Amino acid sequence: MRRIAVVGGGIAGVTAAYELAKLARDGAEIEATLFEASPRLGGIVETHREGGFVLECGPDGWVSEKPWARELAVELGLEAELLPSNDATRKTHILLEGRLQAMPDGMRMMVPRDLASLQGSTVLSDEAKCAYARELERAEELRRSAPPWDESVASFVRRHFGEEVLRTLGAPLLSGVFGGDVETLSVRAVMGPFVAMEREHGSLIAALQSKSGIKGTSLFTTLRSGLGTLVDRMVATLPAEWVRMNTAVSSIERREKGWRVGVKGDGTREFDAVMLAAPVDEARRMMMPLDARAAGLMQMESSSAVVVAFAFAGDFGLPEGFGFLAPEGSGSRLLACTFVDQKFADRVPEGGRLLRAFFGGDAAERLSRCGNDEVAAIARMELARVLGPLPDAQITVVRRWPRSLPQYSVGHLERMGALQARVAAIEGLYLLGNGYRGVGLPDLVRDARAAVLEAALRSD
Repeated sequence: MRRIAVVGGGIAGVTAAYELAKLARDGAEIEATLFEASPRLGGIVETHREGGFVLECGPDGWVSEKPWARELAVELGLEAELLPSNDATRKTHILLEGRLQAMPDGMRMMVPRDLASLQGSTVLSDEAKCAYARELERAEELRRSAPPWDESVASFVRRHFGEEVLRTLGAPLLSGVFGGDVETLSVRAVMGPFVAMEREHGSLIAALQSKSGIKGTSLFTTLRSGLGTLVDRMVATLPAEWVRMNTAVSSIERREKGWRVGVKGDGTREFDAVMLAAPVDEARRMMMPLDARAAGLMQMESSSAVVVAFAFAGDFGLPEGFGFLAPEGSGSRLLACTFVDQKFADRVPEGGRLLRAFFGGDAAERLSRCGNDEVAAIARMELARVLGPLPDAQITVVRRWPRSLPQYSVGHLERMGALQARVAAIEGLYLLGNGYRGVGLPDLVRDARAAVLEAALRSD
């Protein structure tokens, strides 16, 4: 019997345990133990359901063009639960000079497919609109001069569109996803498809114009009853004796044959393999005695996030669209706000409204030290400054996610390649989680399933 330890019960760890349980049911001689330090599984995937409202405490969906989360949902019998975003009314607003201004239609990140869509926009100056037009004209120059090395997101966007587009659109859009600094984020790691567009077409606008798009596919997908259902369905398939809640792993040690896992306050356990799905800070600490060089490659900055959700029983006016971003210098402590009931259907009871406010960076670090009531009061004040007076909330949910977003800085892919080479040389060890090959839910599902397949092949 091959025994595997899965350390960490976030979405990557739960998916790995689910895949191992499938192999066991199919006759493989495998058993696993899933160790989770907290009293719940799912990590930052958490759904709060109350009074007909579906409130996501972490991510609220996934990017539809990445297929792996959808494939898992269908496999779990959740196809009828799949819920596309309301793209027909999709708009993103930017907080500029104290008021919300809609981004031009048809943008992919900060890149327009049609220059005509920029003409009526008040978000960008005439100079920025001219920069977009010049980018299309400079296609061959940009293709020839594309650097063979990694660079920051800021450098990449500046080369194509200039400083205004970077600060007005690029920085808030990327910060909204990664919570990071565009001056240090790796363009190859976080905007890989755009780097490929530059290599082929030079102009990013020309690249978008050459693509017909994926017709009928929404930008985002979620589950009707919330993403927590994905976790619940996987956990329901696990043998009860496989799951160890409130159980922290303190160390992993390579033995002559297999692994010794130290369990805080409960001695050690012997395993044939370890899937290390703990947060990257914890994983790095456990890797240090095993391979200091590998641990050094895992050193990275991480950003914190604070999410505050407000559920309102009565309707009130909101701008059309999915929400707004607050760029640095906008005067708001907010990073972003999602108009949840406009982004997805079936999030609220009839006549209800649901807002999610996000704080990142320094603001999130400061708010993490405040009580829930104070955090909620600050979030409500910041929202009211942008949206006007708000009615009393029927439900308020506050979540803190400390150091939950690893920052993929310039050179990240090269460092991860070197890390993977070192880890591959250590028999029976696998690294999973959002610190390595992608932060989105589909990326974590993909990596976990691939790791289990590799582990199974190695055991044959």
